[in-house]
Amino acid sequence: MRCTVYRSASKAYTYLYLADGKELEDLPDFLLEMFGQAELFLELDLGKRQKLAQADLETVRQQLASKGFYLQLPPEQSVDALLQQQFSQQ
Repeated sequence: MRCTVYRSASKAYTYLYLADGKELEDLPDFLLEMFGQAELFLELDLGKRQKLAQADLETVRQQLASKGFYLQLPPEQSVDALLQQQFSQQ
């Protein structure tokens, strides 16, 4: 199963996987508006992958097969990590 991965130009760590043969224009308008400007990131053959860095491979495959896309949102940060980041910038 092949797919194309786009990253959001305006939202950090937000990626959109599109099934082979799908175009951005095929997606619902609200999703495109939320995602913002899409930048081509890479093309993947999920059939040759054992795992993905930030997403569950089986979930991605299932979503691509059923919906034609998978939206990967940023990982949640803990409160401690946010506080540490804030204090390190001061």
